[in-house]
Amino acid sequence: MMPAVDLRKGGKLGPIVVDNIVKEYETTIGIRRILDGISFTLGAGEKMAVFGRNGAGKSTLVKIMGGVEFPTSGQIVRGMSMSWPLALSGGFESSMSGFDNIRFIARIYNKPVEDVSAFVDDFAELGRQLYLPVMNYSNGMRARLAFALTLAVDFDCFLIDEVISVGDQRFHAKCHEALFVKRAHCAMILVSHDLHIIKEYCSKALVLKNGRGRVFDDLELAIDIYSTL
Repeated sequence: MMPAVDLRKGGKLGPIVVDNIVKEYETTIGIRRILDGISFTLGAGEKMAVFGRNGAGKSTLVKIMGGVEFPTSGQIVRGMSMSWPLALSGGFESSMSGFDNIRFIARIYNKPVEDVSAFVDDFAELGRQLYLPVMNYSNGMRARLAFALTLAVDFDCFLIDEVISVGDQRFHAKCHEALFVKRAHCAMILVSHDLHIIKEYCSKALVLKNGRGRVFDDLELAIDIYSTL
């Protein structure tokens, strides 16, 4: 079974359906099942938090949804375009410059190269360092480039894994404005320990424990349950 299916038709947005996702890893002490039959649906414009203690599989789920990893079984049906995880900064070709990586991604997603390059140049604020190979970037520079490039492609659904932690307070505010205000119409899956942001923007939550998951439409109830895990 294919792990991801794209069902967008005629530009009309449909839901993202996560169907019975299982993820296992082979370890020296045997098979470890991180996710065990995770299922949920996310509609256009909906924003869902993901709760769970360390090791509960939150980042693994986000990586699977973003196509960075494949599930052991199950599938994801995509009715809208979905970003890679915003915290992901390791997907660049390190020997290429920042600008060359921008051009490459723009062509993959069929976006105007000049428009994408101009947006990333302005937003990431890396200046002439965009002409340097990405291997010479700090982690913070890579994160700025990845965040700006994600916004430039402008997906229908954003996968957010504790991303707004790059740069100074002014840059944090800039990221917040670009993501949560200017793209308030977009769907989001948000992994964060910042309950203020979750309460402000999310309407439901997926709670993960021991590989299993349950979606709560009552966000306050989900937070209460999470606090007892």
